[in-house]
Amino acid sequence: MPLPRVLLAHGFLSSFELNWRETGFADLLADVGREVIRFDFPGHGTADKPHDPEAYADLAGVIDAALPADEVVDAVGFSMGAAQLLQLAVRRPERFRRLVLAGIGQNVFHAPDASRVAEAIESGVEPEDEATTKFFVQSSKIPGNDPLALAACMRRMHTALTDDDLRRVTLPVLVVIGDKDFAGPADRLVDGLPDARQVVLRNVEHFATPRSFGFFDAALDFLAEP
Repeated sequence: MPLPRVLLAHGFLSSFELNWRETGFADLLADVGREVIRFDFPGHGTADKPHDPEAYADLAGVIDAALPADEVVDAVGFSMGAAQLLQLAVRRPERFRRLVLAGIGQNVFHAPDASRVAEAIESGVEPEDEATTKFFVQSSKIPGNDPLALAACMRRMHTALTDDDLRRVTLPVLVVIGDKDFAGPADRLVDGLPDARQVVLRNVEHFATPRSFGFFDAALDFLAEP
């Protein structure tokens, strides 16, 4: 029986092209005979870029709408994409066979006030004392990006999960996180999922994860399992 198609969900400020095509991961999946479902979140890549924060209030639902009807898929997500895949798996675990979640951990249990980061993206002013916010502001100015749309997304993309939520996700899940990732550690996340395993990438920070050979190997091996 052929393995299912694979949806790839990118991180904030990225796109299918940047997160998965340019890193080579989408091509690696194709090389092993897996059909990839191309997907861009609102505000990113080829998708519409509304400036109303309410357009980003249910990103997990946007993924659900992009999935083929009546078809179980595998899915791989990084950062925002991983968090939203997990949100959808809590609601509708039957939509997935296997999940690979990279670049998330302790952060899924908190919904931070993102207004300061959103305001920095809107204004285009890079703070000198916050490296991550500075990176977000710089990345929002890349040609093709819309800072106002990205700021609107930042304001609404965070929804906290609980340990009770995680118990609903009974499918096999692989969590991949760098030991230098600000989203970690991922121990509580892995322990809370009924069927999960963890791969920790040594000397890898958050934004390096989707380009890591350790991530490639772990994800491809996990998705190849029947």
